[in-house]
Amino acid sequence: MDLSFTPEEEAFRQEVRDFFAENLPNDIRNVVKNGGELTKDHMVRYHAILNKNGWLATTWPEEYGGPGWGPVEKHIFDEESCAAYAPRIVPFGLSMLGPVLQKFGSQEQKDYYLPRILNGDDWWCQGYSEPGAGSDLASLKTKAERDGDEWVINGQKTWTTLGQHADWIFCLVRTNPDVKQQEGISFILVDMKTPGVEVRPIKLIEGGHEVNEVFFTDVRVPLKNLVGEENKGWTIAKYLLTHERTGIAGVGFSMLELEEVKELARTVIRNGKPLLQDPLFAARVAQAEIDLEAMKLTNLRMLFTAQKQGAPGPETSILKIKGTVINQELKDLRRRALGPAAAPFPGSFKDSNLDVAPQGHANNAARYFNNRKTSIFGGSNEIQRNILTKTMLGL
Repeated sequence: MDLSFTPEEEAFRQEVRDFFAENLPNDIRNVVKNGGELTKDHMVRYHAILNKNGWLATTWPEEYGGPGWGPVEKHIFDEESCAAYAPRIVPFGLSMLGPVLQKFGSQEQKDYYLPRILNGDDWWCQGYSEPGAGSDLASLKTKAERDGDEWVINGQKTWTTLGQHADWIFCLVRTNPDVKQQEGISFILVDMKTPGVEVRPIKLIEGGHEVNEVFFTDVRVPLKNLVGEENKGWTIAKYLLTHERTGIAGVGFSMLELEEVKELARTVIRNGKPLLQDPLFAARVAQAEIDLEAMKLTNLRMLFTAQKQGAPGPETSILKIKGTVINQELKDLRRRALGPAAAPFPGSFKDSNLDVAPQGHANNAARYFNNRKTSIFGGSNEIQRNILTKTMLGL
């Protein structure tokens, strides 16, 4: 197996590197580098910069406005965007709903929603989890009932990431309570400005407001907002989750995190020598690097499979498990390397921590605590192991 990049691929890497050097605003770069909280303005401006260059919807085919990249180009773009301290592309419209509409949506839905996602006219959030339906998503209780030419939706969604910024939400709702759980679910699009939709913030442990509760009280939605067939939403839900889990892996971000941890450990002195020379710390760094190299290969293999099949397969569960575990390990290593400088959080401590921690390592406690969630959302890692045992091992 030849794992080296071709001259054409290296030329593409340089093109991407030059693009970020010339076009990524410094204020956005600095927020990402220092672990700050991105505003909607930051994210809108960044998406517009990518879209102007045709690089926003990296997984979309050219017919819908994507760049038409192959797996290697996608991998290189992810590496270089992370190395440049660019933000993660907000996935809900681009990486989740976009592929769903392309596969299951009506022509009217494709023609209307896909260009608006690219242009930033509509920002989306995800209405999946509920207080009693997390990893057991099929037990969801939010219901939609037909009333003339409308759906009437009642229920609650939770952990709705960036819902405070969203214009629309795609929801899993129960449309038939009298059949097997998975067979009575539908996938419906809801305008967040519709009367009866209420968004309440959830404050996280590090003080940030990233997730929300969303309540639906007699929310009336046109029947045409149903995606795919009524009561067949579970198939769509699973298709979407394969795309979500690929993004959660965050290969490029872990590559950057590894290099930052190694550089930090070279400069921090413990017991008269660099921390990277401590056998126990060095062994953990080495293991993380080995695991990351293996995950990079798995990610490339998955991208090739997705290109061939038209969608990611069950191996995305491997990426989700290993990607989140590796990134959590790297954030723990950074925390241990920083020692007392890792502690200040949140609120005003974030500003003071800029002076306490080495450059690029501020707000480490907030990053560490926030990242604990990644092995839970998108389907907990325990659920991912169950998926793998059934779909890939046949157990």
